[in-house]
Amino acid sequence: MILSVNNINPKNSINFSADGNDKKKKDLEYNHDTLLKNNLATRTDIAIDKLLNAFTVYPAKGLKGSRNANFYEFLTMGNVPYLIGSLMLMNVFNGATKFYSHFQQTKAKPLGNKLALGVIFYGLAKNISKSFISTPIHLMTGIDIERPYAKVNYELPDNINDTDIISIEHHKVFESVEFPRYDLLYGDVGKGEDRNFRYDKIAKKLGMGTGLNDSDQEVKSRIREIVVKANLAKNISSYLWAATGVAFAFQKPWENFFNVMTFKFWKGPEFLKTLTSFGKNFVKSAKTLYKGEGSGLTKHAGKILIGASILSSIIGIANTMHSSHKPSKVDAADVIKKDEKYVVN
Repeated sequence: MILSVNNINPKNSINFSADGNDKKKKDLEYNHDTLLKNNLATRTDIAIDKLLNAFTVYPAKGLKGSRNANFYEFLTMGNVPYLIGSLMLMNVFNGATKFYSHFQQTKAKPLGNKLALGVIFYGLAKNISKSFISTPIHLMTGIDIERPYAKVNYELPDNINDTDIISIEHHKVFESVEFPRYDLLYGDVGKGEDRNFRYDKIAKKLGMGTGLNDSDQEVKSRIREIVVKANLAKNISSYLWAATGVAFAFQKPWENFFNVMTFKFWKGPEFLKTLTSFGKNFVKSAKTLYKGEGSGLTKHAGKILIGASILSSIIGIANTMHSSHKPSKVDAADVIKKDEKYVVN
């Protein structure tokens, strides 16, 4: 998100201090790297902001060779070909049906609609399934591996009259395994928060005790291990769930939905019928996928795919929670025998 800096004068100057605690600040949404809440509203706002910038601001900076263009913007623009390619895949098959005979159209149109639905369910299942790993991990450990934050960049002006020198990027605290933003998890002492209150909660949930003097130092190695394992689990399970989404989209009951489907929301009764039909055929398609058709392996293919997807999430969570770095239950009295002599070299 690019924000403008206007009306610059000595009495209302921009503060570039690291702590951002001076009295006179630029009236910005964020004036320093800020930890954000991980909720639906924030995630939606971030998604919209990144999508709009990927189609407008970032390509413009690249085309004019801006020295402020960076790798984050390059990665964000990767959503553009992904979305365009998905739309093309959804339309290329259906776009050719007008050249078919009427009989051929009756056979090709349902398949084309299922292909389009498969693209949608692939993307939804792949992204939603990541929460099957991250949410249980968060509940059990207190570590939110998807926690977002806003990074404030002060850019160099491209020309003498350029005032758009502040940009905001959206990242995740544990986006980088090598350089996680542990600093953002410390509490704001100025607001009455304990410095290590987040680390204290994590240490307690991990069974490392309470009232630790340096809970942040105690748990960081465990956090790193959990993040690495959770990321692996998400990558594996998300593709299995995506495959399940595609298989789900190709079930026969969806043909009933396509027969009444309309996107004309201004036609109330017809649009309401579309929504009702979607819900009914959603349930029917799920049952059809599970029960299967035919015989042998074909009949049980749906069960196997669903089972593999669920099992991948469960195993991923179990592996993430297992650690060889758990605190030892051996007491010092069990190691040091008072009736024996010890020599320190």
